[in-house]
Amino acid sequence: MATGGGGGGGGESARPPGGASGPGGRGGGGSDVAGGRGSVEEEEARGATAAARGRSSSRFAPAGKMVEDGVEELEDLVHFSVSDLPSRGYGVMEDIRRQGKLCDVTLKVDEHKFSAHRIVLAASIPYFHAMFTNDMMECKQDEIVMQGMDPSALEALINFAYNGHLAIDQQNVQSLLMGASFLQLQNIKDACCSFLRERLHPKNCLGVRQFAETMMCAVLYDSANSFVHRHFVEVSVAEEFLALPFDDVLELLSRDELNVKSEEQVFEAALAWIRYDREPREPRLPELLARIRLPLCRPQFLADRVQQDDLVRCCHKCRDLVDEAKDYHLMPERRPHLLAFKTRPRCCTSIAGLIYAVGGLNSAANFYAGDSLNVVEVFDPVANRWERCRPMTTARSRVGVAVVNGLLYAIGGYDGQLRLSTVEVYNPETDAWTRAGSMNSKRSAMGTVVLDGQIYVCGGYDGNSSLNSVETYSPETDKWTVITPMSSNRSAAGVTVFEGRVCVSGGHDGLQIFNSVECYNQHTGTWHPAAGMLNKRCRHGAASLGSKMFVCGGYDGSGFLSVAEAYSSAADQWSPIVPMNTRRSRVSLVANCGRLYAVGGYDGQSNLSSVEMYDPETDRWTFVAPMVCHEGGVGVGCVPLLTL
Repeated sequence: MATGGGGGGGGESARPPGGASGPGGRGGGGSDVAGGRGSVEEEEARGATAAARGRSSSRFAPAGKMVEDGVEELEDLVHFSVSDLPSRGYGVMEDIRRQGKLCDVTLKVDEHKFSAHRIVLAASIPYFHAMFTNDMMECKQDEIVMQGMDPSALEALINFAYNGHLAIDQQNVQSLLMGASFLQLQNIKDACCSFLRERLHPKNCLGVRQFAETMMCAVLYDSANSFVHRHFVEVSVAEEFLALPFDDVLELLSRDELNVKSEEQVFEAALAWIRYDREPREPRLPELLARIRLPLCRPQFLADRVQQDDLVRCCHKCRDLVDEAKDYHLMPERRPHLLAFKTRPRCCTSIAGLIYAVGGLNSAANFYAGDSLNVVEVFDPVANRWERCRPMTTARSRVGVAVVNGLLYAIGGYDGQLRLSTVEVYNPETDAWTRAGSMNSKRSAMGTVVLDGQIYVCGGYDGNSSLNSVETYSPETDKWTVITPMSSNRSAAGVTVFEGRVCVSGGHDGLQIFNSVECYNQHTGTWHPAAGMLNKRCRHGAASLGSKMFVCGGYDGSGFLSVAEAYSSAADQWSPIVPMNTRRSRVSLVANCGRLYAVGGYDGQSNLSSVEMYDPETDRWTFVAPMVCHEGGVGVGCVPLLTL
């Protein structure tokens, strides 16, 4: 497989056999060794005889002196060791303990007593090291009471002190972790946490999370918490969730990070919790419903499901919340009065995904001279590795890419001669591309996003002019539908979904480059303006992460950009973030697992295979592995691993 960039020098030259070695490479004494072998052997024999008789070694030449034949004398000091003696010694001590011999301390838990050797416990268990070496009261006691420990766990940990082995299973893991924490055995505590982390399940993750919090196991807590977020729908029907206390349910339903296809799934989880123990819980429904983002539910769901539910109908406060959500759809002018979180879609940032780079251009001295490609490769952010996968049937640069239900869509683009309206779909499970319904218009350099299972393509270039037209695609019907056009013709704009809307930033109309932003409301079918970017730009990357919308790179009419900025709806303004390490026009930006990835682009001299990752917590861009068979102009899509 050829690597991108083309700057590797073409190969690795072989080194001549033998390298720089030459005659006398061992210090020029090779012939002396051969010639003096008899005298050396005689000296060794005389040394061995002298040692056996206990004679003084003064008859030999002192260390470092040379004997007559020119061979250096051996050192007088020899270090001898038996590497397995400590482990064999511990084994012997374990046998002695089992025989009840030489034990000098007894550990008592309830009616259970365990004899042991203080020196072994002190050497292997930090808790006993502190007890026996710091003149604590227990250091002189023959019997020590161990309060609050499980007898079987204490016995297993004493045995571990002698042999270094421990069997962890579902029945003993919690008691072992508690015992290891008490005895300050961090390695065992870590092993127990790993055991639990590897066995997280929707039926046990909430219990594991609570246990980890009690035991102050931060890594296990974070893992269990992320698992709850990623698998919320499955967790919400499990016994552990239905048995949670109210405060825990309220806190969980407030999380931005819940992985749900729609807010309707959160509503169903809340009502299931109420009905599990209806009488005492029913008065709590208004508080739960206030944390659910009802305006994000479909109008039909609000009218047919929420409003008709008997729990909601008999509660005045609940009906007010439903009316508020309905007003959001019916009266857009009232939206600014809603709390911001009510219209912010949930976003599970802990779901890792595979990033696919699709089509694009090969390396060329001029940005426009590169050939369109049908090549596809995939990036695993955990392994930090790109791998080539099955190519498309058609070469496509400036291609739109979307991911729906785990399928990767390559839409339109430019094949090197014509703008395309055709669409093909890649299934990672079968590693195969198939055709899908074509768009109504040919277009390249358009923006492509997914909202509520529908693909939106915005603007682009049809070979004659920049477009303002917008189309949506339904995977269920395999049909494209033309919807309300944008207010401006935009080619090479940045498009992302932010707070439940399709947001289009920048781009150009063939005459001017924009900094303006407009957003589409799917429920009303209208576009409305948003705060403009700090910099005008086209051919830039755009993505949403958490509560912010990001743009990076692009071209402003006079130069290729590395600068980046972020938009906050709470402040209704854009703010600069740290620039990328490289200027990148025609860059693709994608969010994955709480990070942003800027893939490829053009720096003003050549197409790029490099990739940078942005961490919003540190406000830093760092390089990750470069693409292996692309050099810029790619379309990018992220397929969540949960869908594979």
